[in-house]
Amino acid sequence: MGEEYKSKVFKSGNSLALRLPKALGLQEGEEVTLVSHDDGSFFFWRQDRAREVLMGLYGSMSAGFMADGRDDTAQDDRDWSHAATQAA
Repeated sequence: MGEEYKSKVFKSGNSLALRLPKALGLQEGEEVTLVSHDDGSFFFWRQDRAREVLMGLYGSMSAGFMADGRDDTAQDDRDWSHAATQAA
């Protein structure tokens, strides 16, 4: 794990903002992806690293990750005979 930084949330217009330390190496205007977790924690990464982050998550799954399937629930049959004539 890397360095730990503390910051405060402040109001900026009608939004909330978080001042990030320069030491993180972000540049003004750089886009980031921010993900909130159910436990209240957040994770973010540079947008240009999205593929790298995704592939890292993929590689972290165990070999038997979906060995038992997705455990989907059964769905009723649908009548698609008139679906092409209806507008979305």
